[in-house]
Amino acid sequence: MGVVFQEGDEFFVFEAVQPVKLARLDDWINRGQNNSYVIKRIENSEELITEEGMAKLKLEGEKYLGKDYDLLFEWSNDKIYCSELVWKIYKDALNIEIGTLQKFGDFDLSDDVVDELVNQRYGNNLPLDEIVITPDRMFNADNLVTIVSK
Repeated sequence: MGVVFQEGDEFFVFEAVQPVKLARLDDWINRGQNNSYVIKRIENSEELITEEGMAKLKLEGEKYLGKDYDLLFEWSNDKIYCSELVWKIYKDALNIEIGTLQKFGDFDLSDDVVDELVNQRYGNNLPLDEIVITPDRMFNADNLVTIVSK
């Protein structure tokens, strides 16, 4: 998950990996499963995202460059995870929220695989009130429209 920008004739993606970086779109696609990808835009983007708005989005993305990936999914700017990066870029630059924020306590964590992962990362200290934004919530957000699905 990331935010796509055009620089001259090339396209780049702000993405939260280790660390947050700006990757060439082709490289980003090639790292994905079967080179498949989906590109979405904010509904009414031609009205909502002006040239000035694009500059604000890019400036927000640049603030996160080099930050470490957040394996604990904390809602801070010290470290950052993929969907958090995209959500915060749009929120801070244009006051647009993509997807619905949740808390860890909202999730069903009873699956054995999930339980094991939670125990590895948090032990008995899962922060149930921690705000999170999941890729699923963003992908299925009502204010996004699919432009390309390949």
